[in-house]
Parts: sequence; structure tokens; C-alpha cells
Amino acid sequence: MDLSQYEYRVGLEWTGNRGTGTESYRSYGRDHVLRASGLPDLPGTADPTFHGDRDRWNPEQLLLAALSQCHMLSYLHVAVTHGVNITGYTDDASGTLRLNRDNSGEFTQAILRPVVYLADESQRELADSLHSRANKVCFIARSVNFPVLHEPVSPSSS
Repeated sequence: MDLSQYEYRVGLEWTGNRGTGTESYRSYGRDHVLRASGLPDLPGTADPTFHGDRDRWNPEQLLLAALSQCHMLSYLHVAVTHGVNITGYTDDASGTLRLNRDNSGEFTQAILRPVVYLADESQRELADSLHSRANKVCFIARSVNFPVLHEPVSPSSS
């Protein structure tokens, strides 16, 4: 077994057939279910702008969530290796999607706004500087072709 390579599997089932399939653009729902072995189902859809349901996750949110999660996990790892004790972490991430005339689109950037709580506030400067290191080791940030920016927010100003 190659310990430097991992495979991930996700199942997807489209549940939006309203009886006529994709007969027309408005005749079908965008609902679907994402599945992974041993995990709860994740209800998905399109963004409401593209006829999705507001009560389900859309791919754009999931991409942004993956970036936010990966950065946090990478940051916690980097903090440990630098002797910084993190006691709390939140993020308020945003992403910008540009639509093109040919109906394609792409993210142009993501901004993560982590609020990091420290056991020792005297390490704030070091803690803030570790975001760039975490970005360099985050698997998801390294896999996208748009900038992932970081704007750390002090707990006292959040």
C-alpha cells in the first residue's frame, strides 16, 4: 500500500426528477443526495439563483466549506508544531464566483476570516503569521486555481 496516496469516495444520487426528467430547463429539480460510507447523507442542490433549494447545501458552499475546514485543520497542526496553544477557532469565510457569458463560471477568490483564541495572548503575532504556513500545507487550498486569502480577526474585535 502506497502511504503517500489516498483515495476518497463519495456517492451522488440525483433526486430532482419531477416525472418528466430534463424535458425543459424548469421541468426538473436540482436536488440530490451526497453519500459516503458510514456518514449521514448530505442533501445537495444548486444555488437558489440556479433554481436550487435554500434548505440544501450547494456545490459553491461545499467548496468554501472545504477550504475553511482544511485551513483550520492545517492551522491547528502548524500551531502545535510551533508551540502555540489554540483554545478556540471560528471562521467567517466568503468566496466570489464570476459568471461568464457562455454560462460557465469560476471562483475568483476565497477569503477566510479566522478568529483564533489563544491560551497565551503574547503569542498573537506568531499565531497570526502561521496562517500563511497553514495555507501552504492545506490540501484543498493547494488544489484550487484561485487565491485563498486570510484576514485573521482578533477575538477582541469579533
